[in-house]
Amino acid sequence: MAGARKDPPPLASGELCLGIDIGTNGARMIAVDGEGHAVARAVQPMPPPERQAGRAEQDPQIWWQAVLRAFALLAGEIDLSRVRRIAVDGTSGTFLLLDETGNPRGPGIMYNDARGGAAAKRIAAVAPGDSGAHGATSALARLMAVRDADEDARVLPALHQADWIAGRLAGRFGVSDENNALKMGYDPVARAWPGWIESLGVARTLLPEVRPPGALLGPVAPAMARLTGLSPGAEIRIGTTDGIAAFLATGAAGIGDAVTSRGTTLVVKVLAERPVFDLESGVYSHRLGERWLAGGASNSGGAALLAHFTAERIVQLTPALKPERPTGLHYYPLPAKGERFPIRDPEKSFEIARRPADDAVFLQGLLEGVAEVEALAYRRLAELGAPAPRRVLTVGGGARNEAWTRIRSRCLRVPVRMAVETETAYGTALLALHGGPPPGAGAA
Repeated sequence: MAGARKDPPPLASGELCLGIDIGTNGARMIAVDGEGHAVARAVQPMPPPERQAGRAEQDPQIWWQAVLRAFALLAGEIDLSRVRRIAVDGTSGTFLLLDETGNPRGPGIMYNDARGGAAAKRIAAVAPGDSGAHGATSALARLMAVRDADEDARVLPALHQADWIAGRLAGRFGVSDENNALKMGYDPVARAWPGWIESLGVARTLLPEVRPPGALLGPVAPAMARLTGLSPGAEIRIGTTDGIAAFLATGAAGIGDAVTSRGTTLVVKVLAERPVFDLESGVYSHRLGERWLAGGASNSGGAALLAHFTAERIVQLTPALKPERPTGLHYYPLPAKGERFPIRDPEKSFEIARRPADDAVFLQGLLEGVAEVEALAYRRLAELGAPAPRRVLTVGGGARNEAWTRIRSRCLRVPVRMAVETETAYGTALLALHGGPPPGAGAA
């Protein structure tokens, strides 16, 4: 069971906190001082996961070696003995199986591995609609598929990517956080593993103990302090997912603060007082202290734009845009057939009734269309019980396009601005600094 939050003491002069992000393509570290200012950064690339027949796997030692190399790089920037607290984030839903000593027994099963189709049907028969365990790529579905295929795996404990890295640093395994555990079936409202999990043949004794993000895991293990140059008194704090860390990095903290990630797809999140779930559209909520982060993802976004213009051409055309003069085209840009949120329609496609002869007008119509999808997404979240956004912070590839920002502000009817800090590791460093979500973000 999760315990009450206990804020750590302020840092002494010169002390630092460290956030470690294990992403798909590398390990990143950011150290912050007691005021939350970034003072040092390190990046170490990793090879991509191996993909075959719907499976996505990676050797966990790749993660660990990248972390050690990043520590070595960071040591060239700061004295690592100044680091007082550390937290780790990882890709949401990535997990591995361990032996009794905490060593990996097989590859890491990545967040987008799709082997859990058959298991997902069994989960759907017993899990409530607000569970994060639904879907073929949920951590629980993939865990069941791995254990169905290997009898020896049925008695091995599971742990998430971020948990394992933190566990190696602390010399203690078997503990996860409320955000990573969501897609394994953890109930964030009850703050417990639900009883229906055992009806699927998954023993709760083989699932990790779950604590709130930022809670104390333990001191750095003496051997790890010697290996990395960390102080023996440094604390390892419970981490989170990359998505939650990215939200925290933006500085969003009040009810109604929203963050839009504009990458290949469009992801919207808003800080709410109560959880919001909708199985049909893939909307679910992560717990942040006594508050909730509700969100959904649309297939519209950057990929829909790049289906018509290269990134270079978009830059060339941007000065010709007229953000205050709507085109009236009202497109719903999609890169391919199918939409999941804010409209659930597997047959929905982007059909251009008339393409303007002027490329700048067509581009503006596309940008307006993505902005209108974004506005519709926030309205849909509000219909489900989330607050309407009071401001929107932006991360992702299109965040620096000023003309698009003005278009979005017009469509959303709230202030829209680029987040000052967008590095995921920065959000995790703040988690370590505050011993939980930064002040405001998780407060009652």
